[in-house]
Amino acid sequence: MERYYQQEIECAPYEKIREIQNEKLIKQVKHVWDNVPYYRKKMEEKGVTPDDIKSVDDLHKLPFLSKKDLRDAYPTGLLGVPQKDCVRIHSTSGTTGKRVVAFYTQHDIDLWEDCCARAIMATGGSNEDVCQIAYGFGLFTGGAGLNGGSHKVGCLTVPISSGNTERQIMFIQDLQATILCCTPSYAAYLSERFKELGYGPDDIPLKAGIFGAEAWSEEMRHDIEKTLGIKAYDIYGLTELSGPGVAYECSAQNGMHINEDHFIAEIIDPETEEVLPEGSQGELVFTAIDKEAFPMIRYRTRDICKLTREKCSCGRTHVKMAKPMGRSDDMLIIRGVNVFPSQIETVLLNNGYAANYQIVVDRVSNTDTLDVQVEMTPEMFTDNVGEIEERQKKLVEDMKSMLGIKVKISLLAPKSIARSEGKAVRVIDKRKI
Repeated sequence: MERYYQQEIECAPYEKIREIQNEKLIKQVKHVWDNVPYYRKKMEEKGVTPDDIKSVDDLHKLPFLSKKDLRDAYPTGLLGVPQKDCVRIHSTSGTTGKRVVAFYTQHDIDLWEDCCARAIMATGGSNEDVCQIAYGFGLFTGGAGLNGGSHKVGCLTVPISSGNTERQIMFIQDLQATILCCTPSYAAYLSERFKELGYGPDDIPLKAGIFGAEAWSEEMRHDIEKTLGIKAYDIYGLTELSGPGVAYECSAQNGMHINEDHFIAEIIDPETEEVLPEGSQGELVFTAIDKEAFPMIRYRTRDICKLTREKCSCGRTHVKMAKPMGRSDDMLIIRGVNVFPSQIETVLLNNGYAANYQIVVDRVSNTDTLDVQVEMTPEMFTDNVGEIEERQKKLVEDMKSMLGIKVKISLLAPKSIARSEGKAVRVIDKRKI
């Protein structure tokens, strides 16, 4: 039986959703114009005023916001309310330059937690469940968002945070946890550890997992589902927009419903910045239409994906985004070819390797090199050099067929790549160092 947290809005007809979006967008643009001088200046430079925005159809007239704007306006330049009205901040891990600091009023947190509650109930969750949250708590949004959503659903919430794998397993078993929330790479590591300890899927009480914050492939999903005996669901979000719960998977498990009563999604061409028709692949852009403290308008996520309004078997009517197939900024360009780490992962998992690998990009004599370092599974590990060479040769051929370029494959002993309890470090690009 399909469960909903706010069925009336989750299953509302498209016309109703559009009505809500029009009303909230007009109000939000006025709010930003009046209270965020940084964005008002951008609007003035583009020659647009709140009077020009009558509906979602006018959204394209507004200027974009990018990560650069967030750094330039750091820390409070994009605040839409007085700081004394804010009750919390969260922050991104910030790989370059200043961190992004996002502010929240209590109203913002309530709406965010509603979104996470929708995601939990879409997995079949209810107040009968024990929800173990193994995302990091603190400045990272993962733990806090799903913790709040779990409370709203009425689950017994286990705010265990990331790491300490033995304790994670102890609580899953002793408290009979039924829903696990963490990064996919940590779920893969937990499932590996369960296996080593002799637990089969029938010995593990979990029935669902909500995994996000990093890219993962369908093959990785199936591996985790098989080992833990669960259904694994994707969740999407960014600190800039609130955190996880901007979009989430339902029982259909083929794309994530965007919470359209809170966020308007567009797909643009990352080069020309023009809005593309529905069904086109391009960069995802979001407008948060009811956030008070940190009202992002036309924020460029850099995630590459597609949107679809095809009818969904779960009964929800909100537009679905496909799993992002990469990013317009962390896409690797190797010898002129666009390479997404998810493509490499697909080849590895199709060949029976676990999702423990690193991609090392370098430049030697002005030529890009791509070295994929892959752990063998314990069953594959052998002293037979000929067998290892055969395996390498097969992977080199399969990678060439997937990527269109030749890559170097290094097969490593099991457990030789450092494990991560947060986001896995998949790509080491020495060209930038």
